[in-house]
Amino acid sequence: MTNPDVYRAPVGTHDVLPPDSERWTAVVATFADRARRFGFGLVLTPVFEHVEVFQRVGASTDVVRKEMYEFTDKGGRNLALRPEGTAPVVRAFVQHHPQVPWKVWYLAPHFRYERPQKGRYRQHWQLGAEVMGVDDPDVDVEVIALASGFYRELGLTRVRLQINSMGDAESRPAYVAALRAHLLAGGADLGDEFVARVEQNPLRVLDAKVPAWQPLIDSAPRLADFLSDAAAAHFARVGDGLTALGIPFTVAPRLVRGFDYYTSTTFEFVSDALDAAQNAIGGGGRYDQLASDMGGPPTPSIGFGIGIERVLIAAEAEGVLTPDPIRLDAFVVDGIGDATATAVVAELRESGLRADRAYGGRSVKAQWKLADRSGARFGVMLGTREAERGTVAIKDLRTPEGDQREVPRSELVTWLHTSTRGAPT
Repeated sequence: MTNPDVYRAPVGTHDVLPPDSERWTAVVATFADRARRFGFGLVLTPVFEHVEVFQRVGASTDVVRKEMYEFTDKGGRNLALRPEGTAPVVRAFVQHHPQVPWKVWYLAPHFRYERPQKGRYRQHWQLGAEVMGVDDPDVDVEVIALASGFYRELGLTRVRLQINSMGDAESRPAYVAALRAHLLAGGADLGDEFVARVEQNPLRVLDAKVPAWQPLIDSAPRLADFLSDAAAAHFARVGDGLTALGIPFTVAPRLVRGFDYYTSTTFEFVSDALDAAQNAIGGGGRYDQLASDMGGPPTPSIGFGIGIERVLIAAEAEGVLTPDPIRLDAFVVDGIGDATATAVVAELRESGLRADRAYGGRSVKAQWKLADRSGARFGVMLGTREAERGTVAIKDLRTPEGDQREVPRSELVTWLHTSTRGAPT
């Protein structure tokens, strides 16, 4: 007997259906338009890579240790489904040697084996942007401004920006040593997992959510106290740039993000419309060594990733990005039975209007029922009497009375454009 579960979406995945998919379209279109205005071009990378590409994000991260989907293909190659967006972009940069600064954005599915929960799926979608080849705090500001304005243009108003500095090659080793000593001295009774994480990478402890660890984390030394003069100046310039653009922010000393490749500026956007434990809706930072780790030249870089599902939950909580109930401008009802309806629908669509019709030789009455259910603004009746007069009958489907009028057939496109969205272009 066939198992019915195999014909359902796998655990941790979900289907996106109309009209919900209209919200996805709006999110992607808003990001694409804003990225274009900032001079970013679209980059598309494979959904799987050699596993070594993702191992570069940090062996101590949960993504690499526990969550990555790895497999061996029929050629014996060790591959992994993309768990995050930056590493594949850096691999593409190293492989193709584009001119710097390289400013790109991406839209891609990502895969992580983790416990599914609202807004966190085993297959989730991300938007992201990367700038490679420039070591300048003003670029950090530009990248943060790209993301900040994206949330604003979506209509989100309860989004806060947090920033921090991860230090540079001069200051970070001293901080890591001091942090490790602090955590080991006070955490002997916190268990083997705690000790193992501290010994492997103590920075990973700072973003841990284990309640028993929090007092020791709260009393840990601050990275800001270990910054070199150059790192401190870089971070100060980022703050000054954000202030100049009117982008409010708070400094979050424990913000380290989820990957080991981050250096210098890190940032995160959180939504106050969501539960505090799961309120991050995007973030990123500078990663100046990742390209050289993959065999490329030293390449200072910065970027971010934004989870579409998380953004849509925040939008729902704030009551923005609601699907448009009017999905069509016009629904054409065929009362003639020849090719006229086909020609009229095509003409409306080619002029930029959203139009549809019924198929299968349905009666006029049945076609009007479909028109009412379609969400169209107007019904356009093509009847033999109207055709003899060179007119069409237009019915307003959004008023209780169903106001109706006749307009000359030659003026149909102009009339619909004016009535739905202004004069046609």
